[in-house]
Amino acid sequence: MMVPSISVVVPVYNSQQSLPILLNRLSTALPALAQQYEAILVDDCSRDRSAQVMEELAAQYPWLHCVYLLRNYGQHNALLCGIRQARYGLVITMDDDLQNPPEEIPKLLRTMAEGYDVVYGYPEEESHGLLRDIASRMTKLSLQRAMGMKTASRVSSFRAFRTDVREGFRDYNGAFVSIDVLLGWGAMKFGATPVDNPPRTLGTSNYTVSKLIAHAMNMMTGFTTLPLQLASILGFAFALFGLCVLAFVIAAYFIHGQGVPGFAFLASVIAIFSGVQLFALGIIGEYLARMHFRLMDRPCYTIRQQTQPGATPPSVTVSS
Repeated sequence: MMVPSISVVVPVYNSQQSLPILLNRLSTALPALAQQYEAILVDDCSRDRSAQVMEELAAQYPWLHCVYLLRNYGQHNALLCGIRQARYGLVITMDDDLQNPPEEIPKLLRTMAEGYDVVYGYPEEESHGLLRDIASRMTKLSLQRAMGMKTASRVSSFRAFRTDVREGFRDYNGAFVSIDVLLGWGAMKFGATPVDNPPRTLGTSNYTVSKLIAHAMNMMTGFTTLPLQLASILGFAFALFGLCVLAFVIAAYFIHGQGVPGFAFLASVIAIFSGVQLFALGIIGEYLARMHFRLMDRPCYTIRQQTQPGATPPSVTVSS
């Protein structure tokens, strides 16, 4: 399927081995898909030779645009930077580890032609180990709540969307970024299609269980009010529990002529209510912390330097 133009955005972190292979495969796939195309690599301050490899590839491929961030901001922040750099009508996002094959892009485009604004390519079978799968499922449930769409259960890093969707989050400048939530601000029609997801053969994944859980928590507290609603429900439930305890104590007094004996009973009730109060205060503290960071006006990212397609040497800019 041929489209007028495509921008491929790839966040890069410690991928010196896979980048040459990825660009070689893109150089074969893109000419058959679009009349105009570009690839945007965003280096998220890699610790290996990824930046040097990107410079070498930029000299080899005139349609390659390289962006180098000032420090490590995270995958979604790097993606946001690349999406804002895109010049063409359709944006494809993919990982740098070759698990999103460029040869599968036509599947995304065919589904896009059905009238969707955003299309995800999801693997039919995915297994990263029990803990990683649980954390991934938790992240998708959080995302489904934040986006309010069932398609969120099939979200992946392999996406296609119309570039004008980014107008919905043009002015977003928070330090915590979730590309999928932001896409939900600018689009209504979401689709998904199964794609091939080969196992990783080069390097190791940068997404650990702890990072996935942290990302899920960031989405829950950064883009929804669900934790606050949960705290309210818990408060209401334990208020009812307290009334039941009071009724029990009064009934025991009138039936047996004495109060409920035992320090353990009283200590247990106090501990339960104290725990619920601290839980609710912790949730409120999370939201206050995010308000604090927003007031600090921390940028989503800062560009150290970038190369324009077909231009050398890189032009140095600072942006956020």
